[in-house]
Amino acid sequence: MQRSPDGLPEADAWQDALPQAVVRFEEGRITHLNAAAARLWGVSNQKAVGRTLLEVLRRHTLEALAERGGELELDVAGRTLRCVAVPGALIVEDVTDHRRREAELREATAILSHEFRTPVTGLRGVLEALEYAMPTEMQQSFVKQGLQEVERLARLVEDLAVGFRPTRARTVPLSEVFLRAERLLLPELSAHAAQLSFGDDHLVRADPDKLLQILLNLTENALKYGPRGAAIEVRAAARGSWVEVSVSDEGEALSSTEHLFQAHTRGDHAPGLGSGMGLYIVRSIVQGWGGQAWAERREGRNAFVFTLPGVAGLV
Repeated sequence: MQRSPDGLPEADAWQDALPQAVVRFEEGRITHLNAAAARLWGVSNQKAVGRTLLEVLRRHTLEALAERGGELELDVAGRTLRCVAVPGALIVEDVTDHRRREAELREATAILSHEFRTPVTGLRGVLEALEYAMPTEMQQSFVKQGLQEVERLARLVEDLAVGFRPTRARTVPLSEVFLRAERLLLPELSAHAAQLSFGDDHLVRADPDKLLQILLNLTENALKYGPRGAAIEVRAAARGSWVEVSVSDEGEALSSTEHLFQAHTRGDHAPGLGSGMGLYIVRSIVQGWGGQAWAERREGRNAFVFTLPGVAGLV
């Protein structure tokens, strides 16, 4: 039998060039490990040959897979391994990066779905209102609101190429974004017989569209979880060079809140269907401008709080 320069049979040597780990065996004992398999299990081919699969691979699941054939995925030391058993060989591929990209794609899709929902809902409301006769001044107001939402949709489309973090920060008074949020939320506020109030105005440095998204997410949550007819308060206060904004409601006290900011997580008593991405998006946006987002109990109310860069003085 011809051998390669390193002494291995040429039939075995070519396997060392493969990125996948290849374990060859016969009657439950290893006959060859390629270079990738030796690195993965930290044992040389010379030391592995002749030993049982369990001795070297150290996993009953892999021993059983080699016996019965088929495939499975394993999480080993933070890596995801795709294992395929064929007669006489076990082939193991590290698919960690592939699974991570899949997860990122699912997350991006969920974020886009959530962010597009608000302007689309706003446009639907405007179009439904314009079906009815109304004074010219009111009609022009609805058209202006609709154009704002179209512009927002256009910016979201542009953001597809650059990510989801704020990219158009400017100095803006909170009151400007508060008023936009209130106009968009009017149908929901009316349906819940809820009152929405805003506190003191502050100048901040932020992307107005992203800030609007945060306020809509937090206020819609307050409407979902608070009692009908309750008051929702949005307050802002200077905290050094930052401005702290809180949205509080009269819902039942939350036993734990940190998990609510994780992706695809909803409250224990969440009504209807939802993606569970709202608070995750809020925290992602806030962290993008260096701030923080959290929830706590304040004065007998649930408060969802975030910080953003402030600008001294008012408009």
